[in-house]
Parts: sequence; structure tokens; C-alpha cells
Amino acid sequence: MLLDVWRSASRFDAELGSAAAWVMTLAHRRAVDRVRSEQKAAERELRVASSAIAYDEVAEAVEARLDRERVRRCLGTLTELQRESVTLAYYGGYTYREVAGLLGVAIGTVKTRMRDGLIRLRDCLGVDL
Repeated sequence: MLLDVWRSASRFDAELGSAAAWVMTLAHRRAVDRVRSEQKAAERELRVASSAIAYDEVAEAVEARLDRERVRRCLGTLTELQRESVTLAYYGGYTYREVAGLLGVAIGTVKTRMRDGLIRLRDCLGVDL
């Protein structure tokens, strides 16, 4: 700050105000410049962070799409009866009892179909327990 006062001393005009007021004005301007500089730096960081988030969203969307494709492919390996039971339960949100009612079979039959279907899905997807 003292260096700023020394460098700009030739611009001081006693008719416009006191030396103390002039020095305070220089200090105020420097403080405002510092605050604005910090604000701009924070804005730049936010822009950089937001671009990283957009990239992550794209990567997550691609990964989710690939996962959906793998599940669809693996669902295709199930028998029609297994696929029907699993689809009603997981995508339709039905309970074992409701699936049994919809398909007109015993609840034990639905449980067996789903267990066998889920085992095949697990093996197809390569999930380790």
C-alpha cells in the first residue's frame, strides 16, 4: 500500500481533499479490487466444477444405459415363464402373491420361477455374492 502511495504521490491534489482522505481512497480502491478479484476467482472455480459435473452426468448416463442393455440381454436368456414372473415383480412392483394371482399359478411356483430366474440373471450379469 505504501508503494502505491509513493508511486501515485504526484497525482495528489490538496485542493480536492486532505492527504489522509486521499490515502484512504487509495486503500478503499485496492480493497475493492481485491474483493472483485476473489469473486471472479470463485466464479471461475464454479464454472470449472460445473463442467466437471456435466461430464460426470454424461458418464453416468452412458453407464446406466450399458447396464440396462446388459439386463435386457440377460432377461432374454430366461425362459418365458421366468421372465414373466421377474418382470411383473421387479418392473411391475407386484408381490409374490399378486404375481401368482395375475398368472393363475400357486405362490410356490412363482417363487421357484423367480429364484431360478434370478440365479440365471446373476450368472449372466457376473454378479458375485
